[in-house]
Amino acid sequence: MKPRLIRSLVAATAIALLATSQAAAPVGGFADVLDTPAVTSPLASKSLLQGVAVAGNRVVAVGMRGHIVVSADGGTTWMQAKVPVSSDLTAVHFVDAREGWAVGHDGVVLHTTDAGDTWQLQLDGKRANALLLAAMERKASAEPSSEEAKRLLAEAQRYQEQGPDKPFLDVWFADAQTGYVVGAYNLIFRTRDGGANWEPWFDRTDNPKFFNLYAIRPAADALFIAGEGGVVLKLDPATQRFRALALPYTGSFFGVIGAESAVLAYGLRGNVFRSEDRGATWVKADTGLPAAIVAATRLAGGATALADASGRMSATADGGRTFRPLDVKGAMPLTGLAAISPGKVVLTGPRGVAFADVAAR
Repeated sequence: MKPRLIRSLVAATAIALLATSQAAAPVGGFADVLDTPAVTSPLASKSLLQGVAVAGNRVVAVGMRGHIVVSADGGTTWMQAKVPVSSDLTAVHFVDAREGWAVGHDGVVLHTTDAGDTWQLQLDGKRANALLLAAMERKASAEPSSEEAKRLLAEAQRYQEQGPDKPFLDVWFADAQTGYVVGAYNLIFRTRDGGANWEPWFDRTDNPKFFNLYAIRPAADALFIAGEGGVVLKLDPATQRFRALALPYTGSFFGVIGAESAVLAYGLRGNVFRSEDRGATWVKADTGLPAAIVAATRLAGGATALADASGRMSATADGGRTFRPLDVKGAMPLTGLAAISPGKVVLTGPRGVAFADVAAR
């Protein structure tokens, strides 16, 4: 594994708790996590969970060793879903009350059509590497004089040699058909048929250093990617390419969210930058959060809330111009955040999943 990936994933572990542990191998041999279903555990809802989403009246959280837990009664009881892999999972997204996707380590993409009860494997690192290599070989063949095509092919060949070791870190779908997954080392795939087929977009990003891509989300009628090393990209609909935006910060960004008509990019050391012109220009926002900001959500009342890794939260109701601190009853170190009703959010973190009341100070 390259030193930069190790450093970046260590940082992400400290900030977003992107753990890399594997399921225990059975006595007498190695068990590939891609071939080993997640083990049922009574502590699944109280162990490290890294992402959370709302699906109708349900809350679905994902985390270590392929654990996915579902609650339909506000957290009173939790059911562990049937998952065909035991790879660590990092993010989950639903387009409606029943259909959703989860992603994680080893290039895993999972899909559910029954509100999270059961999951099917749509993509893994082996197939992702093969798809990427084939696409870059076609590109190099079609553009034999292109140095960029040669460079992209060399990187794809390296990924194939290294094996299915790279994580997807976020997933977002515009609807039940069109969606994207992003991850380490500039990994990005798109589907237009609900995940039945995936197309590498490795050559459609302005990311020449192959920085990690941490999040993909819409804001202000555009689609953005947040990443390592100050990378923030915006989809150009005309060219179908993610173009780099110029921000006055070179630290990692962990997410993007809309706030009224503005766009907020958030990341390390409490840094938040806002744009009122869909990413053309950016100014720093003062949220009052000193630690790395790792999660955000739109509250039921319309405000936009940001949360740092320690569980502190701040909200804006004026497009990020001003923020007010939130009192969070039941706060904990967190990795994920979602609003479920006025004054209530659900959190994930090293202690599992919990519900918290929020109120403006």
